[in-house]
Amino acid sequence: MADLVQIEKAGAFVANEGRRVADYADFRSVRITSESIDLSGGAIDKVDRTVSFGFAVRVLVRGAWGFAAFPDCDLASAEAALNEAAAIARASAKLMAEPVVLAPVVVVKDEYQTPVQIDPFAKPLKEKIDYLTSLDALLRQTEGINRSTTSMSFRREEKWFYSTEGSVITQTIVHSGGGFTVGSMKSRREMSERSYPTSGGQHKAGGYEIIEAMKLDDACEEMAQQALALLTAPPLPEQTTDLILSSDLLSLQIHESIGHPLELDRVFGAERNFSGTSFATPDKRGTLKYGSDIVTVTTDPTATGGLGTYGYDDEGVPAQRVAMIDKGVLVNYLSSRETAARLGLESTGAMRAESWADLPLVRMTNTNLAPGSGTLEELIADTERGVLIQTPASWTIDDKRENFQLGGEIAWEIVNGKRGQIYSAGVYSGNTVEFWNSCDRICGAEEWKLWGTPNCGKGQPGQNMRTAQGTAPARFREINVGQPA
Repeated sequence: MADLVQIEKAGAFVANEGRRVADYADFRSVRITSESIDLSGGAIDKVDRTVSFGFAVRVLVRGAWGFAAFPDCDLASAEAALNEAAAIARASAKLMAEPVVLAPVVVVKDEYQTPVQIDPFAKPLKEKIDYLTSLDALLRQTEGINRSTTSMSFRREEKWFYSTEGSVITQTIVHSGGGFTVGSMKSRREMSERSYPTSGGQHKAGGYEIIEAMKLDDACEEMAQQALALLTAPPLPEQTTDLILSSDLLSLQIHESIGHPLELDRVFGAERNFSGTSFATPDKRGTLKYGSDIVTVTTDPTATGGLGTYGYDDEGVPAQRVAMIDKGVLVNYLSSRETAARLGLESTGAMRAESWADLPLVRMTNTNLAPGSGTLEELIADTERGVLIQTPASWTIDDKRENFQLGGEIAWEIVNGKRGQIYSAGVYSGNTVEFWNSCDRICGAEEWKLWGTPNCGKGQPGQNMRTAQGTAPARFREINVGQPA
């Protein structure tokens, strides 16, 4: 595996020699170290640690892209990658319908590091396993619980970026996360499950202190009791009523009905053959009333602790907080230098690749709904009749991101400002624009959380990106919930 000197020499070579063979070129080397630990019923399912290293060269020749990636890094491979990428670009230029233009970017020489208090990779493996085992024991103290999983995972991404424009950027990004599920199963048709802090666990930027701060053991008994209650709870009946979404379930709603439809490459049709397009076309920018007046959504890779937090994207564009929906009105998109230029805008710094072997794509960063005021309990007290649904369990949405159905693990009836009957299979559905325009109250900063999504899929070949969505619980008026009996 190449050392730092080899990486620097290779990057400098591409930045200098790239000016001769291309109109633009960049070099991106990445080393990813990851670790995951999964236990089921207190027994180890998996302990996995991997290291992936390599580099990629991307060039623009006669308005067409070329790309090449190699699984190591030295001067010879850098030269080979540059020549291969340039040859691909020249061939592509012969068939290109319209030349690529890049929005301008500030040239920088900089470093960025995730603030880390406790290096998760230095933490002894035995201590991590012992902690997960102790969580499982706490979960199974509740009589009737016979299903449990506990997990944690860590990722360190070291990145080196050089461009022919003169930028030289190094970044070290660290993510940590974990959680548990607890359930009871009487038969194949009689089973229940609760997850904490959310389905799939919570993941944030930072070190092992993220695990410690979640205090997972404090939630074991409550989640176990809810899992048992769900075993006999009826499904949420079909009705039209006011709906309160927990912040973690609203995070998924934001991801699917705001984040994806505002990816500008998708808007221009890049995802048409795979996962669809978007209703939020450029002609609607500045006029579409996407949500009510209290709905303001930003893309913010500067937010503390997000899986979409970094110093620079994979084109060297600095992280920046940009409004995409301002007081309900669509005003901007997640964009790259290429897609932003098509609208005469600056890139919002959202171009990212899963690994060194992948082409960067327009991806969500931290997609954040601005908070309002008040606590969740105050919002419930302010609701005469409705339903509260918590924790993502299912989702589906059409190719244009207009019509959706999402479901939560657990729901409560709200009557006269108080929680009542517990329901299982808490689903709701709607139209994206109508749904967000029905939002009449958002809880305050004290309830606002940044929820990590470590597995957002996009592209062909597929890439999993790490994103986050920040929100507080919110209420939506007259929403269709439940399923037909």
